[in-house]
Amino acid sequence: LERHRRNCIGNEINRRMGMESIMELLRAIVFDAFWSAIPAVGFAMIFAVPPRMLKYCAAGGAFAHSFRMLQIHFGMPIEWATFITTTLIGLIFVYVSRRLLAPRPVFTVASIIPMIPGKFAFNTIIAVLSMNSGGVTEKLLQASIENGLKTLFILFALCFGLAVPSLFIYRNRPIV
Repeated sequence: LERHRRNCIGNEINRRMGMESIMELLRAIVFDAFWSAIPAVGFAMIFAVPPRMLKYCAAGGAFAHSFRMLQIHFGMPIEWATFITTTLIGLIFVYVSRRLLAPRPVFTVASIIPMIPGKFAFNTIIAVLSMNSGGVTEKLLQASIENGLKTLFILFALCFGLAVPSLFIYRNRPIV
């Protein structure tokens, strides 16, 4: 009886730890969504998006960055997570833009702005400038190439991810 009770208590602790990690992940997703909606709305305002459309841009930016973070959390490389998320955003906003009678880029461009790889681009520039001022070392060269390629692949993922929905959905539409 005592061993059964200890086993039940152990299972309860394991279950709680699982719930705590899930709650921690949900908190991180909500936190990420909140802070990702702000630049999406900011850039939408710079692009002169009508005020009634800003909430869709905020939701798109929050969803995009949070969904990419979730994919990265489960082990997907950032480049593929960015491509999948951007393609999904493009597909979602094909439908939303038809419903709201607005051009699709109004929503999609503002929604992917939070996924621009600023950190990797910054680290690339810092490594290149450090090589310029202090000399080329293997570590700096490796850092600049690694961060530069990661920046490039993420930007390609953003571009191709936005283009894929148009290629598949509008492929039978006449050019003129």
